Formats: sequence, C-alpha cells, structure tokens
Amino acid sequence: MSLDHRVVLSRRERRTVDGSKRDRKMQENNSREESLFSFGIPVATAASAQPLNTTTVDTKDAPSSTEGEESKSTFRFKAVQPKLESQWREVDWTEEQRTSLMKTVSSYKPSCEEVTQARILLLGPVGSGKSSFISSVQSVFNGRVINRAMVGSSSTSFTKKLQSFNIHGQKGPTGLVMCDIIGLGDGEMTGLTLHDILSVIKGHVPEGHKFSPDQPVRSETSGYVKSPSLEDKIHCVAFMVDASKILTYPKSLSTTFHQLREHISDMGVHQVALLTHIDKICSETAKDVTQVYKSYIIREMMGKAAALLGMSSSYIIPVKNYSSELDLDVNTDVLLLSAVDHILQYADLYFQDTTSQKTQA
Repeated sequence: MSLDHRVVLSRRERRTVDGSKRDRKMQENNSREESLFSFGIPVATAASAQPLNTTTVDTKDAPSSTEGEESKSTFRFKAVQPKLESQWREVDWTEEQRTSLMKTVSSYKPSCEEVTQARILLLGPVGSGKSSFISSVQSVFNGRVINRAMVGSSSTSFTKKLQSFNIHGQKGPTGLVMCDIIGLGDGEMTGLTLHDILSVIKGHVPEGHKFSPDQPVRSETSGYVKSPSLEDKIHCVAFMVDASKILTYPKSLSTTFHQLREHISDMGVHQVALLTHIDKICSETAKDVTQVYKSYIIREMMGKAAALLGMSSSYIIPVKNYSSELDLDVNTDVLLLSAVDHILQYADLYFQDTTSQKTQA
C-alpha cells in the first residue's frame, strides 16, 4: 500500500471516528433532554423524527362532543414518565369507596342552621371545564353520562349568565349547589369584571343575570339583592385550571387570580382549586385514572397551578371530567367525588367561621 493511499485511508478513519463521536454526543444530549419534562416545546420546532413515548397535547382542548372546535396550536409533553413507587396522595380506588363518597355527598348538610345548601362558585378561564365538571358530578349520581350543563368551546364561553345547579343524589337534592358563570378572559371584555365576581360572592346577583362589560352589577340592576341572606351568598370558591394550558396562559391571568384570591379571602370565603384535563398531559392516567397520583408530570403541573393561583398545592385536586365517554368509570367517579368532598369540607369551614363570629358577637 502506497504512502498516499495510507494517508487518505487515515483521513477517512479520522472522519469516521469524529462522526461517531458526534453521533454519541448527540445521543447523550438527546438522552439528557428526554430525561427532563418537555414543557412548552412547540411541535413545529421538534425534530422530524418523532421521539418514542411522547404525546402531542393541544394548548386548546381536543374537540369532543362537548368542547367544540379548538386551536391547532400544539405543545408536546412527556407522556410516559418513571412512575413513583407509591401514590403521593392515598386514594382507595374501589367500588366501596365510590359508594362511601356518594353517601357522604348525598347526605351532606351545612353545619349552619341558617342555610340548607352550600353554594359553590366555580371560577376559571374559558374552557377550563367548569360546566363539564358540573355535568360529570351529576352523571355520577345519575348512573350514566349526561351533559346537563351546556358547555362551549375553549375560546368562547357558552355560559353567559349566573346559573345554579342543584346536585341531586340518589334520594333527591343534596346540600350542594354549584354556581356557573362566564369564564375569565384576558382582560375584562369577556363580560366578567372583578366587581361582578365579588357581587356574586356577596349574594347581590340574581339567578339568571346576564353579564356584560358595559353593564356592571349595581343596585339598579334588575333583581339586584340589596340585603342578601347567608343562603344567597357563595360559601366556597373553586378555581378551575386546565392542566394542558397552564404553560400558555397569559401572565395577566396569574395577576387576576392573585387579585381575586386576595379580595375573596378578605371576605372570609375559603378557596380550593381543581386541575382539569389531566388525561391530556399524561397518557398513563388517560388509560388508567388510578395512576394520577403516581404521575410525575401531573405532580409537576400541580406545582405550576399552585404558583399560578398563589395557593398551596394541598388545596388543589386533579380531576378528569367525562367528555366523550358513554359509560361511567369507577375510578373516575372516585376522583370526581373526592374533589366534591374536598370542596364541601372548606364550605363547612366557612359555616363554622360564621357561626363562631356570631357566637362571639
């Protein structure tokens, strides 16, 4: 073999070795990146080869029989994560637990004698699942999936007025009323202002009132309740946050939540939060709801929801609403009923506080 030929061969070998090193380096980098949660990475910027074990998650809810048309903008989340060995919240996923929770909710009565039902206000951005949650809870007690509360798309709110839904148990009405109003938007042009929300909580807004940005609730408003009783007021506020949209919510929404929470807290009303659409960020949970408290990504989103709302994650419950399903699922029911039980506990704290204040006075 000639010297020139050996030189050429040597160069080729070096290029091969250098190429192998680059390939190994890229694989190492990709491995490190895939070991992290792929939050907020636009699909359009991802490599053409689709990575394994990932799910494309819409920033808008996926179209369903209840959600309407959605945006095509998508973000990728890691769908399969190393599971926790045990649940980070203990839940008994059994038929017996569902039955027990149904009895607890059905037999609930406010601890205050002045009221017969606890009024819960659901507050959240447009498309966060407020109306779907009401329908899902009622579905559990009806024994079949229903859509009692109409829902709209994620970009427009179907609910335009104050609507109260009495949750009926197996033996008639329960001591729970869920109140639905127009969703929060970026700014006040959605028709819902801070003033209007506080008026609802104080009990001034009549049932069926239609909200309008240029017609805020005032004493001249038709049906305005000038001297609301304890029965007319809101006894607990449940904020709704869409897990698949947390990373795309405008910064102004966090400011809105913090302002709301400050004003509502000043009124002595307790607040909790529900993290909806968890099945859209975790494929394992979408297949099996019992995996919700073993999911790293859901636990991570719980933390982000806590930061968005300005509250401890201990006040937040993840839920999966019924949407395209035709039949009920025991585990989904347990998760929904656990959320309702969580809400009622804080409503009762409000009644206890009210009773204590009157006793001291």
